[in-house]
Amino acid sequence: MVCIFGCTQAMSQKPKLLILELWGLGDLAIASRFIAAASEKYEVTVLSKPYAHDLQQALWTKAKVISFVAPWTAFRGKYRLFKWPWQQLLQLAHQLRKEKFDLAVSGRWDPRDHAWMRVCGVKKCIGFPRSGSKHLLHHPLPLPDEKAHRYDQWKLVGEALDIEIPDWKYRNAEPNPARCIKTAIIHTGAAQPVRVWPLDRYHQLIKAIEEQNISIQLICDADQASWWKKNNRHPMVPQSVSALIEHLKTGDIFIGNDSGPGHLAAALDLPTLTIFGPQLTEWFRPAHPQGMVVEGKDCEYKPCFDNCRFETPHCMTGVTLEGVKEMMQTFLNQFTTAQN
Repeated sequence: MVCIFGCTQAMSQKPKLLILELWGLGDLAIASRFIAAASEKYEVTVLSKPYAHDLQQALWTKAKVISFVAPWTAFRGKYRLFKWPWQQLLQLAHQLRKEKFDLAVSGRWDPRDHAWMRVCGVKKCIGFPRSGSKHLLHHPLPLPDEKAHRYDQWKLVGEALDIEIPDWKYRNAEPNPARCIKTAIIHTGAAQPVRVWPLDRYHQLIKAIEEQNISIQLICDADQASWWKKNNRHPMVPQSVSALIEHLKTGDIFIGNDSGPGHLAAALDLPTLTIFGPQLTEWFRPAHPQGMVVEGKDCEYKPCFDNCRFETPHCMTGVTLEGVKEMMQTFLNQFTTAQN
């Protein structure tokens, strides 16, 4: 456990904790249980992309949010330094230094996070060192297993701060027939095209689910809407993360690609069935104890971090409808449905 002010100094108020999660929606959703638990013991500020405000309202209302789109999180061209918003970066650093944070933490072994903590004048920086960044950390943590789930990395950070978050693998892990499945949320989009399972297969999967007297709430990305309308479906296209959250709350289960909405669904306690492609399930399967995954097909370059070497992502296109339907039935058998 990290000693913040010296073991004999009493704390008259909560110490100020800065939490960095600068990447995707799914990453922030995975961190949500840590953020919520930390907010009980610390005065928490989350530094993240603007949609953190939407998650704050739904999942961790006691935390404060400061928006920051870090230029090094861009998918392409992240190190074109002449395009970085240097003035805004300096202004943000000044703003954060004025906050006088007692601690800062990051769940990534990312030297850029560690450097930013130091730039912001945090008293104690805590994280997983990499590439020499242990010299930037006041409390470098032992590295987790290289195949540890992202949630488990936050759990290790929590242990260092004496913050307990549940082990999701064993949190109510038994099948739950008391959960009656009436509505399935199907989300067919993803941030990167290589993670999208073919829409025509989703269409057939939806028909199979409807045959079990389960209603469908279809959500898609904007560029998929016309395809669905041509096939006599009327999808929802959320214009914000808060709108997405409201749609997710109407369902009992979630089925979709390896993407942010699936992690958000798990954080909202929806069991998830996730169709994977180029990513490793042990790192990024949604953290719900009743969640299941369909593994993407083998590829010598997996994980490719969405930089597919081929014209089409065989890891996704090789996932058959029959295989997904079989896993879907195993997934549904955990619960009570209108049919049974």
